[in-house]
Amino acid sequence: MELTFEWLPELRNYSRRRRNPTVTGERISTASGRIRRVHGIFREEEWYRVRAVSLTSLAEQAGDVGLFSYVSSKKEMEEKIMMNYKKYQKQYFMPPVPCYDWVKKDSIDHAPVWCSVDLRDGNQALVIPMDLDTKIEFFKLLCKVGFKEIEVGFPAASETEYVFLRRLIEENLIPDDVTVQVLTQAREEGAELLQKLTEEENESYRFEYSPESFTGTEPEYALEVCNAVLDVWKPTADRKAIINLPSTVELSMPHVYASQVEYMSKNLKCRDNVVLSLHPHNDRGCGVSDAELGVLAGADRVEGTLFGNGERTGNVDIITLAMNLYMQGVNPEMNFDNMKDLVDRYEEYTGMQVGPRTPYCGSLVFAAFSGSHQDAIAKGMHWREEHDPDHWTVPYLPIDPTDIGRSYDADVIRINSQSGKGGVGYVLETHYDLILPKKMREAMGYAAKDLSDHLHKELKPDEIFSLFKQTFEDKNSPLTVNGVHFRQLDSGRIEASVNSRYGDGEFAVTKAEGNGRLDAVSNALKKAHGLDYTLTTYQEHALTKSSSSNAIAYVGIQEKNGTMSWGAAVDPDIIRASIDALVTAVNNS
Repeated sequence: MELTFEWLPELRNYSRRRRNPTVTGERISTASGRIRRVHGIFREEEWYRVRAVSLTSLAEQAGDVGLFSYVSSKKEMEEKIMMNYKKYQKQYFMPPVPCYDWVKKDSIDHAPVWCSVDLRDGNQALVIPMDLDTKIEFFKLLCKVGFKEIEVGFPAASETEYVFLRRLIEENLIPDDVTVQVLTQAREEGAELLQKLTEEENESYRFEYSPESFTGTEPEYALEVCNAVLDVWKPTADRKAIINLPSTVELSMPHVYASQVEYMSKNLKCRDNVVLSLHPHNDRGCGVSDAELGVLAGADRVEGTLFGNGERTGNVDIITLAMNLYMQGVNPEMNFDNMKDLVDRYEEYTGMQVGPRTPYCGSLVFAAFSGSHQDAIAKGMHWREEHDPDHWTVPYLPIDPTDIGRSYDADVIRINSQSGKGGVGYVLETHYDLILPKKMREAMGYAAKDLSDHLHKELKPDEIFSLFKQTFEDKNSPLTVNGVHFRQLDSGRIEASVNSRYGDGEFAVTKAEGNGRLDAVSNALKKAHGLDYTLTTYQEHALTKSSSSNAIAYVGIQEKNGTMSWGAAVDPDIIRASIDALVTAVNNS
């Protein structure tokens, strides 16, 4: 490609000998024969700037070194600098007729048959495949969580695979209600051979056929092959055949896969005696959607793995599929009531890690750090406590975390510099029985945000509680109260005699009246030390989680400039607690 260059106006004074250079490839040649190399291209709409540096010394070529601009078509340049997307095209085939009945359904109303392929598809994807004893333990785990069909391996592939299957059989490790499945390659006349051997042994083995390149095959051809297999096997109601439609490589959007599945479901021979199965992979990140839409399209069964382990980007995650049913009130026929233990054992067996954002399973999937989210969750939890509804309705939490062994305290409301008053208040209430006044929660929220921001870390509940005590309790300077006595007046008002000092002053007793004890003490302190504030908030409650009969008092005062200051105190005597809280509030002002 040859392009014509012009000097930029601001650089024309650099040279008395104006050149009209041209460029071929990445080198600029001038009329004098000097060569310069392009080493930077900067896009400016339809124009490009190119910085060219002489291959000879800058001193010798000072008059010819600088910035050039040139005209080039946008298409030409972008073809040179962008990824070559034109090497790809759609690799799937739509059914020969429209197949969109699945669109009319908005949800799945019952669980499909689940088949785990962790011990085969999952195991062969591991950097270090599981040893024999680990596979035994994993098999037991799969049975425990509720799988009734488990693919245990490829016995012809290795000695370990063969011995594993023999141990399951000989040690009677397969529960009566669990069916194991093995994989073997399809050979010429393979369907007939399987049928013949099974009849000779007088057994009732169930067969499955998987057209491995289904998603990249014309659906009518895949149908022809599958029906030919069914003609040989002749499935019956008590010995059904499985036709498994894998997205061995995910090639399309999920609705295309659903249409392909629907076409097969409508046109397979012996459909009532066929279990239509799915085996989605996750190359395009849509494995779960493929499976869900495939079930809507007529599939009866899904093969997948725990946490989506498998070749390349993995198989479909059966935990996500099952929990998606659960959160819509459909029995998934699986048991994940101790998800943390399941995660721990999976990571131990496979050496893989479950990501913190993995749906339902990750360590952070229920965590709310955002202040607005925390506030909504806290209000939702309080509403549930007050109304005890039949169904789960809490903002930002699609399921109750306790259903899968998680906790509200440790997993939901977590505090960092993005958190707010609702989250901080919820932590203090649930962990320490502290029900702060609304405006005090706001002040405590700011204190927690500032500390988290300063430390650049998440604050644990004990750190939040410690911060509360440091900020709002036991502030005895500059104001100190050494004793208080009350007298009931005939008018119904209260007179308080308060022994106090401010700063380095002497203790002195001051008397004042008030509508109540705290009001009288407050008036005495303002009178003694010239304080100017308004007592705006007083709240108290018993600490029910405390081993003693303590109560806590919260006091808020408003200074003349509108600033609020807060104090809190704990004492068996609520009057003593309220006075101590007032003193702390004054000292915080």
